[in-house]
Amino acid sequence: MRLTAGTRLAAATTAAALTFGLAACSGDDSSDGPVSLTFWTWAPEMEAVVDIWNEQNPDIQVTVNKQDGGDAAVTKLLTAIKAGSGAPDLMQAEYQAIPTMVSSDALADISDVLADDVAGHFPEGVWNAVTLGSDAVYAVPQDSGPMQFYYRADVFAELGLEVPTTWDEYADVAAQVRAADPSKYLGTFSATDAGWFTGLAQQAGASWWSIDGDSWEVSVDDEPTLRVAEYWGGLVEEGVIDNKPMYTPEWNAALNDGSQIGWLSAVWAPGVLAGNAPDTAGLWEMAPMPQWDADEPATGNWGGSATAVTTQSEHPEEAAEFVTWLNTSPEGVEALADISGIYPADSAGQEALGDSPEFFSNQEDFYEIAAQTASTAGSFTYGPNVNVAYSAYNDQFGKAAEARSKADFVAAVETMQETTRSNLVDSGFSVAD
Repeated sequence: MRLTAGTRLAAATTAAALTFGLAACSGDDSSDGPVSLTFWTWAPEMEAVVDIWNEQNPDIQVTVNKQDGGDAAVTKLLTAIKAGSGAPDLMQAEYQAIPTMVSSDALADISDVLADDVAGHFPEGVWNAVTLGSDAVYAVPQDSGPMQFYYRADVFAELGLEVPTTWDEYADVAAQVRAADPSKYLGTFSATDAGWFTGLAQQAGASWWSIDGDSWEVSVDDEPTLRVAEYWGGLVEEGVIDNKPMYTPEWNAALNDGSQIGWLSAVWAPGVLAGNAPDTAGLWEMAPMPQWDADEPATGNWGGSATAVTTQSEHPEEAAEFVTWLNTSPEGVEALADISGIYPADSAGQEALGDSPEFFSNQEDFYEIAAQTASTAGSFTYGPNVNVAYSAYNDQFGKAAEARSKADFVAAVETMQETTRSNLVDSGFSVAD
């Protein structure tokens, strides 16, 4: 018998609760020495961050086990969970992967062992990503990727361009760039970066999955997403925006030589620019994303991860204690930012960030703007088959971008909807009509 979405989630939650109860008792009975926790993570220099905790908490010692990120980490964890051994106590989990791991009974619901004020440390949109819109808590946010607009300030000044504050203005500026210098583009539509497009859709108000009772709902083709697709399809069709993928040698060169003078990216963009366009240091500035409604500022998230406790941990209380310290205490959050170099999800930690990234040393208010935009990210619920939706994006939008057809951009969203929903049904989930 195939499990419904609601049944799977309920089973995962129940199993996690049972595991927690048994593990807590086991931990109380065998506490002859310090509790040892294993942490799978790919964050840079996490060992040094964890050393701070270990020095101050001799009774709870955490060992970092470095992993590859992305799908490889998820697959490795799910394999260990299925085998019944080898899983870590703690797992760094990308937000979009959390529903997949929950539906596979890999992540514990730690809501009963977290302080009541933990949720208040994070913007609502980020917190929603670790709760799946429910009362359960499957992780604590670690870092986030609020999106902004990055642009070559020197070229804008040279061409007499105003920084766009709305999407209508962005389209106008894109056309002005092409008219002033046909060798330049304001940006590109990347058909190989589904996470980027998801952030744009989130900013417009989209949320592609939701849970209705015991069933999943899929709404990739909701009005906000169709609006975003039609908008970008129009820009590509008119030729005012490039249609080449990001993260290619050609794109890197375009950033470096000034033929790409804008990038809609996330707060981690300075590191990418420093590596891909080193000749342009000090020439870029950052501003909030252009808005659909200037009176209701919003952004989307591109990237980010949380720290979860697995269902096989024998010490969920101690693991939750470490997770809370790492992601909400001033000391832990500061270490994440200063040592690991990540942008913390904790709102107070964002506001406490000091000097701008070296690549943006010319912009003193970099982190002030980043914190303001981060607080405006709307809620976006991921489903258990994000990989299917993202694969459909790459396939369908790749064809649409190559054809430079607005109609094909809209059709791509509709195909993503059909593919994503059908996959959930075929996988045995209950899916609402």
